[in-house]
Amino acid sequence: MQRIAVFAGSFDPFTKGHESVINRFVPLFDSIIIAVGVNSTKQYMFSLESRLKHIESLCKTYPNVSVETYAGLTVDFCKLKKAQYLIRGIRNTTDFEFEKSIAQMNKTLSGIETVFLITEPDVAPIHSSIVREIKKNNGDISQFVTNNELLIITTK
Repeated sequence: MQRIAVFAGSFDPFTKGHESVINRFVPLFDSIIIAVGVNSTKQYMFSLESRLKHIESLCKTYPNVSVETYAGLTVDFCKLKKAQYLIRGIRNTTDFEFEKSIAQMNKTLSGIETVFLITEPDVAPIHSSIVREIKKNNGDISQFVTNNELLIITTK
C-alpha cells in the first residue's frame, strides 16, 4: 500500500518554514499532496492562483509531491485522496498543543494519523501571519519566502 500524506493549510504565503517541512517529509512518503484550503469566509492576502504557482515552483523537483486545492474538512479531502497521514511542522509548545487537539479530533473522525516534525531552528520563528504583516507594511519578505516574485498581492 502506498503511503500517502497530506500537508494542508492556507499557505498565505507558503514560507521557508513550510518548504523545510516538505523537504524533510519527502523521503518518508510515497506521495505528498500539498492541499491548499479554500475558505470563502477568510480574507487572503495572496491570491489562490499565486499561492498555487508559488508552491508548484518550489516543489517541481519532487516527483512525489503534488499541489491541489480543497474546501471543507481536511479529513474528507484525505479520504477522497486515500491519504492515511496528515503531516505538520511544530515550531513551539503552543503549536504542539493546538496541533495535538486537531490531530486527536481528526483521528476520532477518520482514523487518519498525524505525523509531526519539529521545525529546524533557522525557520522556527517564521509565521505566515507575521510575513503577511511585513508585506502589508511594504517590508521585504524575501528572507522568509523563496521565489518571492511569484507572490502577487490580490487586490480586492
